[in-house]
Amino acid sequence: MGAVWTALKYGVRFVIGLVIVSLFFLAFYRFFPVPGTTLMGWRSMQGEEVKYDWVSLDEISPHLIRAVIASEDFKFCRHLGFDLGEMKAAWEDYKNGEPLRGASTISQQTAKNAYLWPGRGPVRKVFEAAYTVPMELTYSKRRIMEIYLNVAEWGDGIFGAEAAAQERFGKSAKDLTKYEASLLATVLPNPNEWRVDPPGPYVRKRSGTVRARMNTVEAEGFDACVFKD
Repeated sequence: MGAVWTALKYGVRFVIGLVIVSLFFLAFYRFFPVPGTTLMGWRSMQGEEVKYDWVSLDEISPHLIRAVIASEDFKFCRHLGFDLGEMKAAWEDYKNGEPLRGASTISQQTAKNAYLWPGRGPVRKVFEAAYTVPMELTYSKRRIMEIYLNVAEWGDGIFGAEAAAQERFGKSAKDLTKYEASLLATVLPNPNEWRVDPPGPYVRKRSGTVRARMNTVEAEGFDACVFKD
């Protein structure tokens, strides 16, 4: 019994410590730039040069904001962190024999990218949800988008919209055109395989769809929570 009691005490202490650390990071990232992520550290350990420049959301083109909403999370402004309809649709497709596809929202991706380790699995999904809920309750949608666009990976050790714009197009993120923004949003799901310089057939075709959806995002106000927060 002594060994069990000791293990239980250490387990409780670990959980309490984890909660305290998590709350610290949640509070810190609400107001201050994210200094780096686990994935950045992992890329650096693999020998890649990490390029990362934090900028405010005001220094990122509205085209890119609309492009990632159009491509990654059409209901970003209308959910509380989880798109239950998309999750249900993904599960139904899986049951019908299709490959299991991701149904993560921008909020979930932000939690994963900013706070957690790279990889997949049920344990990380639990932690992802555990960060997404308090983040949605305490951060503005504008702040979630700002973190997301600054820590997202765009391949070749490039992280964040500013570094991506500089490396791929030789300009600042605030000067990205609609076309350039749609290309960057298109490659986000697989940035180390899909290219924007030059884009392959799939990226060109998909980016055209993204641009059409961007028009809907703007016309229907699906970006209102970012620009009016």
